[in-house]
Amino acid sequence: MDLDSISSGYTAHNRVQLVHGGKDYFDIAEELIDGAVHSIHFQTYIFEHDHTGHRFSDALVRAAFRNVRVYLMLDGYASADLDPSFVQRWRESGIHFRWFQPIVKGKDFYLGRRMHHKILVVDGLHSLVGGVNISNRYNDLPGQRAWLDFAIHIRGEASIELYNRCVEMWTKTIWKKIGVPGLFNWRSVLTPEDEAYTRIRINDWVRNKNQISRSYLEMFHRANDQITILSSYFMPGMVLRRQIDHAARRGVTIRVILTSRSDVHLSKSAERYLYPWLLERNVEIYEYRRTVLHGKMATYDRQWATIGSYNVNNISAYASIELNVDVHNASFANSVQHALDRIILDDCIRISHSRFSTGTNLFLKFKRRVSYEIIRVILYLFTFYFRQEARGR
Repeated sequence: MDLDSISSGYTAHNRVQLVHGGKDYFDIAEELIDGAVHSIHFQTYIFEHDHTGHRFSDALVRAAFRNVRVYLMLDGYASADLDPSFVQRWRESGIHFRWFQPIVKGKDFYLGRRMHHKILVVDGLHSLVGGVNISNRYNDLPGQRAWLDFAIHIRGEASIELYNRCVEMWTKTIWKKIGVPGLFNWRSVLTPEDEAYTRIRINDWVRNKNQISRSYLEMFHRANDQITILSSYFMPGMVLRRQIDHAARRGVTIRVILTSRSDVHLSKSAERYLYPWLLERNVEIYEYRRTVLHGKMATYDRQWATIGSYNVNNISAYASIELNVDVHNASFANSVQHALDRIILDDCIRISHSRFSTGTNLFLKFKRRVSYEIIRVILYLFTFYFRQEARGR
């Protein structure tokens, strides 16, 4: 593959696999944790004290008892209701635990910054990146289907980069360095056929990083045939909307898979405010009906895909720390395309002009517009900084 045709930052030696949320995700995560030898880094947004939380916690504790160095970081806002007994058990078992910066005053005081990404890195060799939180809602349990979500399992060079990212996050949080355990040699587990070009992308507006946003802009700029986006909270800002418009004018087929029933009703109402704009540009809108859609994934032209924690909205662009993985590989892109095609075929309804206008009255239009404006105000509150960190740091 000609890497000159794509942006830099890719590593070549990676084996990648699309992982469905629910049982598949938690089975793989537990298997990786139980197989850890040197180190585990796990950073996530939501960790709840339910059946799934206990299962995941037990796996981490087992690893710590095997003298694996376990570093666990949770967002101090989204996981604030976690039972203190969990934290006590972790610390007693030798797990290194920290909260990620809740809202506090400090040298770089700001409101609303959240660690929204979900990363598991084992021995610097294996990693899982996606949108799955630790909660029963994201797991398949008796009588309950998991929210729709995805992750990517990586073996190889990109996992070393993710390991370094986790260490960087940890050291910036507690202001001291941690020892780096010996890492497995990825060359010992990969074959010459494992050539999935993979790069790690970060959005952290406070630290002047907007790589995921740029990946989405590149996707709309480079696509020639088809773009498919799966997004749980879809409210593209003006910059991305211009790219959507340009791609549609070039004849690119654009499909967006959105949730029909959201856990944030205000967000869904605001999202539907944008439907007329999208339909005017022949964007195909599909609403997922089976459960709540929580995944964040996109692909174009059966050659490239991105997956992670990033929602297509300005909150992900500016207010949260997000992490995605871009993969430029036809086999992986086809697996993503196939998964999205099956979701559209089996679990979605298409929102046409006539379907959307049916039942829409002035009150609903007013409600959607008000919801949209409220979300915009919330965005400004979440991204209001007394002082953004200096450029270039």
